[in-house]
Amino acid sequence: MAINLLKTFPKVQTSITYKPSTSLFFTTRSSFSFPSYPPVALAVCSMSYEKELAAAKKAASLAARLCQNVQKALLQSDVQSKSDRSPVTVADYGSQALVSFVLERELPSEPFSLVAEEDSGDLRTESGQETLHRITELVNETISSEGSYGASTLTAEDVLRAIDSGKSEGGPTGRHWVLDPIDGTKGFLRGDQYAIALALLDDGKVVLGVLACPNLPLGPINSSNQHSLLGDVGCLFFSTIGAGTYMQSLTGSTLTKVSVSATENPEEASFFESYEAAHSLHDLTSSIAQNLGVKAPPVRIDSQAKYGALSRGDGAIYLRFPHKGYREKIWDHAAGCIVVTEAGGVVTDAAGNALDFSKGRYLDLYKGIIVTNQRLMPSLLKAVQEALQQTASSTL
Repeated sequence: MAINLLKTFPKVQTSITYKPSTSLFFTTRSSFSFPSYPPVALAVCSMSYEKELAAAKKAASLAARLCQNVQKALLQSDVQSKSDRSPVTVADYGSQALVSFVLERELPSEPFSLVAEEDSGDLRTESGQETLHRITELVNETISSEGSYGASTLTAEDVLRAIDSGKSEGGPTGRHWVLDPIDGTKGFLRGDQYAIALALLDDGKVVLGVLACPNLPLGPINSSNQHSLLGDVGCLFFSTIGAGTYMQSLTGSTLTKVSVSATENPEEASFFESYEAAHSLHDLTSSIAQNLGVKAPPVRIDSQAKYGALSRGDGAIYLRFPHKGYREKIWDHAAGCIVVTEAGGVVTDAAGNALDFSKGRYLDLYKGIIVTNQRLMPSLLKAVQEALQQTASSTL
């Protein structure tokens, strides 16, 4: 097992610091500071997870290849019913099986723990055998096309075991991989944005993240072009703690170090939100944007591709306020969170609290998730508070 050399250095500040001010609804943070790493610690941060990052990039890229093949066949088929979820089911399971297989092969000396969305229960039933057969074929075709695993051929039982490797509960100790095999399933079915999102927790902290976004343009996106599959598409974002965020194409182009938007003027800021109104309260995010003074229309796209786009400065704000009763899962935000924070951004809940990925499979947070740069965050938190107060008053 690789030794985490970070533990040999004095602990550095990795969270936002603040001076709290109390309001009716929550405590807001009025001043922010970002991690300050000495040069030696920066090098150690990067080197400590070098093998893990290489494995994660390979796993996510292969899973993206499988998903691209399934989506291409879906879009070329005559069956376009949104209620037919069989294609995304095949891709979801196949992606998880591939990521599990690659990580275990590439990191054989490390204990393997994976917190992931899927399990094999439905595939083990009689009605799931045809789907299992198709998944096994796709996984083996993808492994064969990559070429570095020789004559490796997985049986259906191998695929089931790989999928079930994702049953870990995570937690505050040890290393745990966190995976959403297809984040944005509705986007996948529409032929729009989705992502393979893979992160690594080390003692409850996200230390590595990879986002494979097969349909995200390599150039900047806005409200008019985020759904287009024309031009150069397919982005791979990746980060390790203390080492920044980088982007390259899924075909392996030159690396580009990215950073979040530096805008300070809300009138010049654009914001991302979920494409589906069922995933986020669009009326509330519209009120927040109005309170803040944002003039641009929202950019609505599916999945953690929003985090990737934000990390390279396509927009300045991401707002996510799920409907009451919904609990956020760690795999929906772990990879995206480090991709943005290592690019200089801030990710908090609606009360300004940093996200805590150490509590198991779910996030405990207040109301929603807000993402922006450090200059806009104080005014954004104030706008969020005002909008929540307005909403509460209107329901009295």
